[in-house]
Amino acid sequence: MHSQKYPRTYHFPFSPGTTSDDRIAKSYDGLLDEPIVITEKLDGENTCLNGYGVFARSHAAPTRNPWASYLWDTWNTLHKGLGDLELFGESLYAVHSIRYGRLESYFYLFAVREGDRWLAWDEVQFYAGVLGLPTVPVLYSGRAAGLPGDDRTPAAEKLKAFILGAVAQPSSLSDPAGEASPREGAVARVARSFTTGEFPGCVFKWVRKGHVQTDQHWTRNWQRAKLYFEK
Repeated sequence: MHSQKYPRTYHFPFSPGTTSDDRIAKSYDGLLDEPIVITEKLDGENTCLNGYGVFARSHAAPTRNPWASYLWDTWNTLHKGLGDLELFGESLYAVHSIRYGRLESYFYLFAVREGDRWLAWDEVQFYAGVLGLPTVPVLYSGRAAGLPGDDRTPAAEKLKAFILGAVAQPSSLSDPAGEASPREGAVARVARSFTTGEFPGCVFKWVRKGHVQTDQHWTRNWQRAKLYFEK
């Protein structure tokens, strides 16, 4: 088996949800001089679909967890046409810490890898459309310098201010007629494609404080999340 798990993503220096095992970026300059995409980080399980099967935290063997079983039907439909493509998404079948009031799907695509290359965001969106999968919610697309703020404000400060403002808002998957769901965090990446070796300087995340502690016990008495139409 040649598949490798999703690389560890560096936290922004101002991300509060870090632990002793996490890596914190000293800078995020790689995001400042080219087009980027900022997406909402959803509170689910990072899951991969590829030609070998459905994988969760480890790629040593396919996952057989009951909350991932629904994805095997998707895999049976897609795997013969995947080739070298690996689809990475947030699996939300089981409730972790956040209940989403407007869950339209259980699997939200956020990255596609082909060999050693991570596809550009427009390619991710292309495959999402072809395969009938939603992507994680997009919060911003463009250059950091184009974010709201004074023209004299450095791009790094604009990016930090935008992310801090975005994560303070309710999730994009909140029920518009019900209780708001908080945001787990945000992920910022360069819009272009890049190699796995470039990954640490091309993708960064902000995660809410305490997310690890609240996430540790959801598997014990896990519950299936309800899709929006079920309400």
